[in-house]
Amino acid sequence: MMLSDEKISHMTHMLYNGLIKKKLIEPLDEETKVRNEIKRTIIAELKIGEEIDSAVRKKLQSFARKIVEGSPEWEILYKKFYKEEEVKRGMASN
Repeated sequence: MMLSDEKISHMTHMLYNGLIKKKLIEPLDEETKVRNEIKRTIIAELKIGEEIDSAVRKKLQSFARKIVEGSPEWEILYKKFYKEEEVKRGMASN
């Protein structure tokens, strides 16, 4: 995972406190349960992002001609294939 458990926990606290402060949510459950659900959601989204990244990199490595990572061509293709994977998984629209 790209973020440590401590960073995710910190983000969870910040999100929860911000949502409460701005009165965007009114928790019907205890704070710990709400924060745990926020944390679970963040971790799930990060995992999906890592899976997409892995699929895109695999696709880029399968080209007959080697495309250098970080090159403008690589960046353009990476973004294109990443978007395609998001659409395929129902995370984005065309």
